[in-house]
Amino acid sequence: MADAVNNSPSITTFGLLRHGQTEWNVLKKIQGSADSPLTTKGREETGQWADTLKKYSWDRIIASDLGRVRATVEIINQKIHLPVTFDPSLREQCWGDWEGLTIPFIQKKHKEDLARRVAMGWDFSAPGGETRRAVKDRVLATLLLYAKKWPGKKILVVCHQGVVKSLLYSITKREFLPGEDPLLQHNCLHLISCTRQEFSSVELNIPRRPEP
Repeated sequence: MADAVNNSPSITTFGLLRHGQTEWNVLKKIQGSADSPLTTKGREETGQWADTLKKYSWDRIIASDLGRVRATVEIINQKIHLPVTFDPSLREQCWGDWEGLTIPFIQKKHKEDLARRVAMGWDFSAPGGETRRAVKDRVLATLLLYAKKWPGKKILVVCHQGVVKSLLYSITKREFLPGEDPLLQHNCLHLISCTRQEFSSVELNIPRRPEP
């Protein structure tokens, strides 16, 4: 809820939001550092998010610089009108040789290799790609810099599911291993705070609310 956003001058609040649905999402293709356009549904749902986000009184937006995020921010910002900083440090995890392949194809053709990699938890990476640990480290470092630059502000972070998941799994001390109970619901807003260089979760899985 909007009341969960802290107004203390010593606490920087970040809202984490994934980009809208893309054409590759529908096809179950791995995007990673590659890109594809938003679908009609993705654009419509993003517009609906704008109405919900207005209630939180954000001060600014920081976002990944990939095209699907830029398109998402453009739609949102037609209604909330905030200054925007696009930062490549907020890009999705690079999936290397598996970018552009579908998830079912990887599960079928690389079954054993995929299982071995998934069992590595935070050290999971696709062949030639980036580990989850590396994603977590670069994104936490980036948000810490923004918390120092804009202390006490409320900042909406528009990025990617892998980025959001790595951040929240780190904050909540998850091991990123198979069998863990699900933490996140799909396409929700999540609030975290930063105080004295420490991050904590405030509220997870805030749904997009329909217009009254």
